[in-house]
Amino acid sequence: MNDTDCVEVLLDVPLQGTFTYRLATPLPVGTRVRVNFGGRELCGVIANGMNGPAPGVKLKPVAEAYTALPPLPGSLLRMAAFAARYYHHPAGAALFTALPTLLRQPRDVAPPDRRPWRLTEAGRLAPPPPRQRARLALWQALAGSPQEDDALRAVSPQAARVLAEWAGQGLAERFDAPREVKAADGLPELTGEQAAAVDAVAASLGRYQAWLLQGVTGSGKTEVYLRLIARVLAEGRQALVVVPEISLTPQLIERFARRFAGARIACLHSHLADGERLEAWVDAWQGRADIVIGTRLSVFTPLPRLALIVVDEEHDASLKQHDGLRYHARDLAVWRAHDAGVPVLLGSATPSLESVANADAGRYRRLALTRRAHAAARLPAVRLIDTRRAELTDGLSAPVVDALSGALARRELSLVYINRRGYAPVLACPQCGWTSGCPHCSARQVVHLQARVLRCHHCGDTEPLPRACPDCGNADIRPLGEGTQRLESALGALLPKARILRIDRDTTARKDAWDAVYRRVSAGEVDILVGTQMLAKGHDFGALSLVVALGCDGGLYSADFRAGERLFSTLMQVAGRAGRAGVAGEVLVQTQWPDHPLYQALARHDFDGYAETLLAERREAGFPPSAHQALVRADAPDGAAAAAFLQGLLALVADDPAVRVFGPAPALMARLAGRERAQLVIECTERARLHAWLSAAEPVLARLGREAGRALRWSIDVDPLEL
Repeated sequence: MNDTDCVEVLLDVPLQGTFTYRLATPLPVGTRVRVNFGGRELCGVIANGMNGPAPGVKLKPVAEAYTALPPLPGSLLRMAAFAARYYHHPAGAALFTALPTLLRQPRDVAPPDRRPWRLTEAGRLAPPPPRQRARLALWQALAGSPQEDDALRAVSPQAARVLAEWAGQGLAERFDAPREVKAADGLPELTGEQAAAVDAVAASLGRYQAWLLQGVTGSGKTEVYLRLIARVLAEGRQALVVVPEISLTPQLIERFARRFAGARIACLHSHLADGERLEAWVDAWQGRADIVIGTRLSVFTPLPRLALIVVDEEHDASLKQHDGLRYHARDLAVWRAHDAGVPVLLGSATPSLESVANADAGRYRRLALTRRAHAAARLPAVRLIDTRRAELTDGLSAPVVDALSGALARRELSLVYINRRGYAPVLACPQCGWTSGCPHCSARQVVHLQARVLRCHHCGDTEPLPRACPDCGNADIRPLGEGTQRLESALGALLPKARILRIDRDTTARKDAWDAVYRRVSAGEVDILVGTQMLAKGHDFGALSLVVALGCDGGLYSADFRAGERLFSTLMQVAGRAGRAGVAGEVLVQTQWPDHPLYQALARHDFDGYAETLLAERREAGFPPSAHQALVRADAPDGAAAAAFLQGLLALVADDPAVRVFGPAPALMARLAGRERAQLVIECTERARLHAWLSAAEPVLARLGREAGRALRWSIDVDPLEL
């Protein structure tokens, strides 16, 4: 070996490939290191073994190796490399996306070691002398049985210093205490469909198989997950459960903790502090966590004893990342299961059309739960309220108010759904036509009456609520339409005895907000829930009997071809909150189009029929999942510059007759946060040829991007969910 030996390092920079550094001593692949890059100190990861560079090449040295934690596992490196290739993202940036924040920083870091202490054989033979009373008390405590830190600190305030000293002398050590995981007694009796699903997936443990568990709301999909995970834990293996929203995790974790006494559950989501996330991630990586439950980024969590992956609410758009590495957690979960040789279970009452198509093609095996698990529970009756000639009070029709009043008299819980937070979607002047447009986006600023502000829900810009029209001075400016705040106020006036709880992103921003919601609902302290689609995602509110859906027709007018699928899925999900605990359920949907096929299918609870209709439309139009799609986006302060950048790309990438390219054209949200956005839509029926086109475009994009300067930004989005 000589001082010219080198190593390839992955860095969190927006550049393709690895970077070569000089290394005097070999380090394992996956080791985190500190290097100098462009005058900055960065954290890097060793990508391969050492080799010799070309003669005369002057290299910077690896400044430091971080050894507080073991090298990153090969399974994580493979997964990040696949994600980088598939989503056409720099390899280093993809890997660092998968790491907790503290592991992305150029410093050695490890979470606190919370394993219990025990005496070694040498320690048992060397008790402290009686005069060292504090040390003797610690020794006696450990001689009796292994002890946790808290217990030892209660014995002596000097415990941490003494134990560190004894560990250095080989007298005491931390160890991985064996845990006995006990499943709860008195489990609910499975339905025939649930038992068949459990047996089918259990038979595939130990090999790859993708399963689509399609179960109506309330059919007991979570119970299927729990039974399968019990089998996994009984074999000493680990399970990964991916959920779309942080709001689902408190209720789910509580249910898992009750079911598996003694199991260690690691929770991973964005509301954790950096230190908490690192500790949970390392516990999973080192095999100390039995179950990992987390949102989309948890799909990357290394698990040495992985035996099962579950993706709950697999249809949910929240599983897709919309910036940086634009991955879809469901799709990566399927790839990871294949790589690890384990089954993956995708669960939903309203599967995505992509998953339905995969099941139809035989790539996934379908399991069906067609009945609710509770013996007395039935799917709710759906009633369509025609609002074309109805008088509305703050968006509420008379039949809706009557139904809410009736549920209140029966002391039953109701839910009012509208997917618009704030007081009203827009402030308008009836005299000159002014509306509260955002100065930075192609969107309206929303009225937040309680805070007396106009707020853009896209860029966050906030302005004081004007007292008069900024254009003509008219003082009679009015909020148009309804949001959750306006409905909360209106219901309070119409039903003054009702206890109303609003649930949207404004009221659930605190870390413990959802725990408080569940406590209040469970304690019977709420009569009416008012909220956005956050309420549609897998929550079980027990005695909820009435669901009201407002303001849904907008989804029928959208230019996005996925809008109908999203609207139908959301309405079926929110409708499914009703009638789950033996109380008869009813769903009222206000619409100006009661005869629309979407609403008619909703009234019949006919997901399969409507999904087949949508799939036929997609096949005829050549849209996904009948074709594969990608977006190349560019944004700049000037829209013409963004469009010219994309036009320049098309001039330099060879045509492929199998690949259709549309654009450049403005994005549906043409202006966002002060930047104009243009895009190319690339479609092809052959996935490989689509990726070949994108691979050819990448170096051209990089060169044109350098020439355009920092004012212009570009990105590639494979399998986009939003145009």
